[in-house]
Order: sequence, then C-alpha cells, then structure tokens
Amino acid sequence: METVYFKGTPVHTYGDVPAAGHKAPDFTLVTKDLAEINLADFTGKKLVLNVFPSLDTGVCAASVRRFNKEAADLDNVAVVCVSMDLPFAMNRFCVAEGIDKVVAASAFRSPEFAHNYGMLMVDGPLKGLLARCVLVIDEHGKVVYRELVDEITHEPDYEAALATLK
Repeated sequence: METVYFKGTPVHTYGDVPAAGHKAPDFTLVTKDLAEINLADFTGKKLVLNVFPSLDTGVCAASVRRFNKEAADLDNVAVVCVSMDLPFAMNRFCVAEGIDKVVAASAFRSPEFAHNYGMLMVDGPLKGLLARCVLVIDEHGKVVYRELVDEITHEPDYEAALATLK
C-alpha cells in the first residue's frame, strides 16, 4: 500500500507501484478507438506511462498536453496516458485538444492494471480511480523511472521523467 494525498488528506492505494529496476507487469488497456494494447506492443521502445485520475481535471489534462508536446517527439519513445476515463471521453478530449502524439488508454475494464501497478486509490473522494504516477519503462520492459506524485492535485516532475528518455 502506498500513501498519497488529495488536498492534504491521506489516500491509500492497492499494492505498490513498481520500483525502478523491476520488470514492469504486463497490462491490457483500451485505446480511444476501443482497440486493446499491452506492454508487449511497446517492446523495443522506451515507454512512458502517464497515469492520472481523470481527463476531466485541469492537472490531468495538463499532463497529457505536456507529454504530447515534449516526450512524444523523442526518438524510440511511446507515451501512454492512462486513466479510468471511458475511451469515448478520451477521444473527445484528444480531438478537442489536438492530442495526436500520445496514446490515450483506459483501464476501465482492466482491474489487473490498477492492482499490478499499485495505483488504484482505495479510499478518499477519488476512490476507484488511479493515482497520479509517471513510470518510464526501458526497451526491455524494466522500470527505469518511478514517480508516484505525493499530492494528487500537483503535476508530475516532467523534467526528471524526460531526462531518463534522453
């Protein structure tokens, strides 16, 4: 169990986020066009998992915009932005915002993602959604960067995550 905060109040997650140096667990997520993707689809590339509660919040939307602008332009890097939002909502957001360099993916029918990655919030007002976290996974499926953002209302450390990609 990990502890993060929502507006200063402790919130707990189910399990633990994978640590740097560990193999990333497999996952199956659903893209905005209802296709399934999994970790093996990104073998041979560096992968950024930008995980957050919902695109319907300013901070979550800002993280998708930022990774779309910066990390997606790096060589041999894929960025997957993950939340529990339905694929239809993700598609509307991406079209409206011109988001076209990252993969928007939903964990709405993938409880194993939330559990295996230790990001499911099990209490607090956002219970049932994913905590804010950025993971960078190398070309061989190993976690090389991990930031579980301590305050859900804060943005992640983009510079630190991007530095691991260069």
